Amino acid sequence: MISRRHFLQGGLAAAASVGAGTGLARAVGGQAHVLTATDVHVSDYPTVEAVRWIGKTLERETDGRVSIRLYHSGQLGRESEAIDMARYGAIDLTRVYSGALNNAFPLTQALCLPYVFDSVPHLRSALDGGVAAQVLTGFQTRELIGLAIYDSGARCFYNNRKPIHVPADLHGLKIRVPVSDIFIRMLRLFGANPTPLSLGEVFSGMETHMIDGAENNIRSFHSSRHFEAAHYWSQSEHSYAPDVLLISQRSLAALEARDRDLLIDTARASVAVMRELWDQSEAKAKQAVFDYGVKANPVDRAAFQQAAQPLLAEYRRDPAIESLYRRIREAA
Repeated sequence: MISRRHFLQGGLAAAASVGAGTGLARAVGGQAHVLTATDVHVSDYPTVEAVRWIGKTLERETDGRVSIRLYHSGQLGRESEAIDMARYGAIDLTRVYSGALNNAFPLTQALCLPYVFDSVPHLRSALDGGVAAQVLTGFQTRELIGLAIYDSGARCFYNNRKPIHVPADLHGLKIRVPVSDIFIRMLRLFGANPTPLSLGEVFSGMETHMIDGAENNIRSFHSSRHFEAAHYWSQSEHSYAPDVLLISQRSLAALEARDRDLLIDTARASVAVMRELWDQSEAKAKQAVFDYGVKANPVDRAAFQQAAQPLLAEYRRDPAIESLYRRIREAA
């Protein structure tokens, strides 16, 4: 298997040698464009499967002229590294969590704020009603193109200590959060000790008691096998922050116009594919973790919403965030 170090060295060198073109695609196959895609999730994760579907569709529709080589399971590093690699053309496509994009692309903040979305149907209605298109336009400022937004269920708390019913139950607990200012500040408002870590460090962190738990959707809770280390799942649904599929601006520009349009259209169509896979796999994940013995409990949602209000109010002072927030709430 190609090592991440050699991949980055080769990809960056190739990107530099061809200027505005996609170095990886040309280095691999001459005139054939083999687009490189990354994801930190495992091979059968819905977002990975959706990008794989895009690749198969492109290869079929172009008679092999355009295809995707997919590196899953974090083979090429963390999401923060994937974003930079895509910006500089070392990779072509990457699926990343929206929280990792908040600082560089401020419009994504509206998607990550606590209790902005009420449910998955609300999230999907808002995204399809124009919110996704509005957020995706904000990526071109930093060498990236937003192709699609994939929803990823409700984020909830899990830990190896006790059930969480109200924010006070989080006091003193070390809870992993993604490297996102919104999530760090939200957890502090809830009384927890937020600990930013990459997804790949969470399991060992719980096993060694560096952290007490984390927050994520139940599909990731299952696929990362965190349920083996954390036996309490608390249905807080504090965020429905989705995922974003991005492509390097230079990679898209290097394609022929017909292939460029096909890629954009196929990426948009992949949202429906991903959602169907998500719904199926989420149900299986719930069954698996609860059969394993994980104890689930509801929370006092109103108490968590009240605790999060100062954070929500602060971000809503930004006119662009407030505009998106209102649009999202109108879709409820």
